Amino acid sequence: MSAPALETRDLCKQFGALTVASNINFRLEPGARHALIGPNGAGKTTFVNMLTGALPATSGKIMFGGEDITQMAQAARTKRGLGRTFQITSLFRDLPVLDNVALGIAEREGVSLNVWKPASSYASIRDESMAHLETMGLGPEALLCVKDLPYGKQRLVEIAIALGLKPKVLLLDEPAAGVPSLESGRILDVLADLPKDIAILIIEHDMDIVFRFAQRITVLVQGAVLTEGTPDEIAGDQRVRDVYLGEGGHD
Repeated sequence: MSAPALETRDLCKQFGALTVASNINFRLEPGARHALIGPNGAGKTTFVNMLTGALPATSGKIMFGGEDITQMAQAARTKRGLGRTFQITSLFRDLPVLDNVALGIAEREGVSLNVWKPASSYASIRDESMAHLETMGLGPEALLCVKDLPYGKQRLVEIAIALGLKPKVLLLDEPAAGVPSLESGRILDVLADLPKDIAILIIEHDMDIVFRFAQRITVLVQGAVLTEGTPDEIAGDQRVRDVYLGEGGHD
């Protein structure tokens, strides 16, 4: 059997006497479509921050394609193919959409940039950037400033940037947060069309998106895994209904 794309073994995080992640064992298989859910304060963002190296683990291990990356710097994890988007967009709002994507590709390629020559002026970088934007349905907006786009399309720009890093694993932190329901459907369509060899983990509160996207769901409560299963198993689990979904469950 091949190694998991991403795995944690007894992963823990403490801030003094406060435990925010407790012995988390998690597997993300190659090409998986996986969701991480849980109530506010469950530790989801802390967990993702440990995966990416933004926050050091107190104990336990993080494995990426079978390699121990627990002590690896955040930038090194990105170069190995661990991509991430954020709950709040982290874009250069005054730059054109094209240049936002091109900067990420230039970073990946180690291209030395200067203030007089934008990343998009390099033909190969521009062509690849446009290809990612076309995938997102953003080709017509390539030359617009990010700040002039609707928020839902800004989220798509962020996914395009992440794809420009050629990730093997993509972590999407609430990709539909703050996005009107009509635009969130477009985000879901884009996620469905992403390359099948990329393992994707979404952290999401919108249960409609979770149940439409995920093949497996992990439920985190108070920094620990409550359960994991298929969407049907999670929807039918009374413990999940009690702590997160509510008695109404999911239709």
